[in-house]
Amino acid sequence: MEHLLTTVPDDAVARDLAAAAGERLLALRATGPADADELRHEGDLQSHEFLLRELERLRPGDAVLSEEGADDPARLIADRVWIVDPLDGTREFGERGRTDWAVHVALWQRGELTAGAVALPAQGRVLSTAAAPGTDGLPQLSEPAEGAPGESGSGPIRLLVSRSRPPEFVQQLAERLGAELVPMGSAGAKAAAVICGQADAYVHSGGQYEWDSAAPVAVARAAGLHTSRIDGSRLVYNQADPSVPDILISPARLAPGLLAAISEVRAATGSGRPANADNPSLSTDSELH
Repeated sequence: MEHLLTTVPDDAVARDLAAAAGERLLALRATGPADADELRHEGDLQSHEFLLRELERLRPGDAVLSEEGADDPARLIADRVWIVDPLDGTREFGERGRTDWAVHVALWQRGELTAGAVALPAQGRVLSTAAAPGTDGLPQLSEPAEGAPGESGSGPIRLLVSRSRPPEFVQQLAERLGAELVPMGSAGAKAAAVICGQADAYVHSGGQYEWDSAAPVAVARAAGLHTSRIDGSRLVYNQADPSVPDILISPARLAPGLLAAISEVRAATGSGRPANADNPSLSTDSELH
């Protein structure tokens, strides 16, 4: 990483740091502790320390919000804030052979996400705003092809859900849509599956934090996908309370139907209330995977 200079574009910094952190995590997974919990702890810590050290070197004037670091209120008056999840899917990282974990690096500037990268180290892929839409680093454009999954007559919509605790709300939504539920691990892996066209939508109402979704949302927006809260309102970042109650990521063409169905389910059942609405304190691996 020594070749990187502060003149490198922010998109490239996000991409290169996410990729480098991912390479370190792969090496740790191959040679690190045999105990899964110890491996997870070391992965979180080492990736966090690496990203903070490199951001301080490459962007010394910027603030950082990291899942593994203390929240510095100074970020609320900063013009530039890096929002990072050093190891998204800590649980999956500790399960040998699983590939649905990620590294997130995003940049927020004056109210907007302006750069982001989601590294999927065990899949050998980095999705990034540095890539051109339609390339391997940003493979799905906003409009799915006619006859794509989720289109009329082409099979059920594939909704990504927690692999261990699918929210009741999403199960009810799937019943209303006649959708197929696809279990998967980390938030970044789920978002990446939509960006790559491996699934049709990621709907989550169980509560997250900004670091869970900032980089995936930045990349999804760059790919032309729809991103919002499940009521259709805009996702916002660098807030005093970094909790994000819910999220929808999908191709733009599917979003109106999904939002309408979500509204109907919520109205009929009262479900979809964020898990962290009253208490935003979630587990260490902050999305309920």
